[in-house]
Amino acid sequence: MNTLAHTGPGPWVLLFPLVWAAAIVGIVAVARRAGLRRGRGPWRDGGPGRSDGPAGDSPIALLGHRFAAGEIDEDEYWRRLTVLEEQFGRRPDTGGKRV
Repeated sequence: MNTLAHTGPGPWVLLFPLVWAAAIVGIVAVARRAGLRRGRGPWRDGGPGRSDGPAGDSPIALLGHRFAAGEIDEDEYWRRLTVLEEQFGRRPDTGGKRV
């Protein structure tokens, strides 16, 4: 004769939804990492309507490299940058920071 009373499935029944949730989170994490390595996805380009800044071979980027290398001083950098921004149509945003 069975002396134990059957009281239901017990707390272990929560194990199955947790396993499925962990599997889904794992699949999403692997998919995001794979997309990140290939340079794709919304986290790479900043989302719709945003750009990463000037291209590596643009005059603005070359000016930044020259300033970082110490070839030009800060005053010359800002003077040339304003000329380049006028020529290439970049504009400062309302906070005074460069876009």
